[in-house]
Amino acid sequence: MSTFTIFLILIMIVAFLLVIVIMVQNPKGGGLSSSFGGGGGAQIGGVQKTSDFLDKSTWTLATIMLALILFSNVFIMGGNTVQSKTFDESAVPAVPTTETPAPTATDTTN
Repeated sequence: MSTFTIFLILIMIVAFLLVIVIMVQNPKGGGLSSSFGGGGGAQIGGVQKTSDFLDKSTWTLATIMLALILFSNVFIMGGNTVQSKTFDESAVPAVPTTETPAPTATDTTN
């Protein structure tokens, strides 16, 4: 399994978690955060306000996703051993040149 494949799997997991966290949130203060004890005052895993936890987890997951995407790009560029021939000067076929013969004494164009 290549390094890029590992990064790809991690990015997909973080993206799935990010979608779940965003879908749980409600911008008006209701949603699932208010159903855990009425108004966000309940403790879930030691967190006093569920909305604060969801907000922090959204930013954390987004930061992790950005970092994984940037690191995967580094591994794509660093791990590529095959050179692209797009910008290789020697890979471009030479343009055929047509030589015009030198005028001779019998060629007179007026």
